[in-house]
Amino acid sequence: MTITCQKENGIDIALVSGEEKLLVDVQSALDLVITIKHETGANRIVIDKRVIAEEFFILSTGLAGEILQKFINYHVKAAIWGDYSRYTSKPLKDFIYESNHGKDFFFVATEQEAIQRLAQTDF
Repeated sequence: MTITCQKENGIDIALVSGEEKLLVDVQSALDLVITIKHETGANRIVIDKRVIAEEFFILSTGLAGEILQKFINYHVKAAIWGDYSRYTSKPLKDFIYESNHGKDFFFVATEQEAIQRLAQTDF
C-alpha cells in the first residue's frame, strides 16, 4: 500500500494506491481509515479503484453500504477513481449517481477529479 498526502485548497487529502486489494471487508476499511488518520491526519481519502475487492461493486453483498457507513461514522470523505464502464447493474449505477450527488463519497474517472471533488470546502 502506498499512501501519499497532498494539500489542495488548504485541505489535506490522502491518496491510496497499491498492487494488492486493500478494501476487502469492513475491518480492512476501518484499518485503512485509522492508518490514514494516524499517518497523515487527513480525513479525505482518494482511493484507486484497483485496490478495492470486486464484491464492493456487487451491491447485493452489502459490502459497499457497510464500508460507506464506517467512513461516515469516522467522519471520512472519500472518492474512488477508476473505470466503471464495464458495470451494467442498474442498482450500482443508481448508487454511484446518488453518491456523486451527496457530500461524503464519490465515484469518478480520474485521480485528479477525485482530488478536486474532495478539495471542495462547501460540503
